[in-house]
Amino acid sequence: MNNADNPQLTIPRVTSSVFCSDNMELMKTIESNTIDLIYCDILYGTGKNFGDYQDLKPIRSEIESHYIPRIKEMHRILKSTGSIYLQMSTKINHWIRYLLDDVFGYDKFRNEIVWCYIGGGGNTKNFKKEFDIILYYSKSNNYIFNVNDIRIPYNSETLRRKNAKSWQHIKININGKQLGNVWNSINPIKKGNFTKRNNEYVDYPTQKPKALIERIIKASSNEGDLVADFYMGSGTTAVVCKELNRNFIGCDINPKAIEITKARLDAVR
Repeated sequence: MNNADNPQLTIPRVTSSVFCSDNMELMKTIESNTIDLIYCDILYGTGKNFGDYQDLKPIRSEIESHYIPRIKEMHRILKSTGSIYLQMSTKINHWIRYLLDDVFGYDKFRNEIVWCYIGGGGNTKNFKKEFDIILYYSKSNNYIFNVNDIRIPYNSETLRRKNAKSWQHIKININGKQLGNVWNSINPIKKGNFTKRNNEYVDYPTQKPKALIERIIKASSNEGDLVADFYMGSGTTAVVCKELNRNFIGCDINPKAIEITKARLDAVR
């Protein structure tokens, strides 16, 4: 028997639409209430030239001029059941929080996720910088959140104690413990022997690990949903969507990013 004989076994075909485009231009072509989930690793406002792109300056007027129209478009194209996750550094997260409150509504703020990682820049006159902020909002109060899909498995010691008579009164969810908003178990992508995930490295300066984006996609979308990334970079969101059976649409203004993304998508079987 093949999948065609039993519709319940049919795996829906997913699509990945990748564009070399300014994200405002792409978003204007998307119908309202279309996207199930938006994740973007946005420009951090460092003012630096990363070779592949020029970052915005850490000036509030420049940050607002860039992001206000884009966040409004993201709100327009997001479904009522959809969510948005924007990742950034502490240089601009306070400003972006104000903008998201204004566009999505203060009551649609769901969480501030702290991604802690090894490394980060620092000097002898300051503490090392070792985390990013991910702001999470929904469009309405009726949003997707698959809590059981992102639970953390219990270790053997916890399970052993649960089976002891003195611990049998404690209820443990079979899928593991609920995930908090401090994520410190996912390593960054670095060249060389710095992390355990070097096989993901594609020579892109701001590349994010698949495990980080997998967690977000599993939490706030279902198979067959449409996920968007409008600051696509190395294309990790597109790759994870294909692996998790989600549809994807995204863009980057940098031709190198498009080339890397398409090559990574072609490698997914």
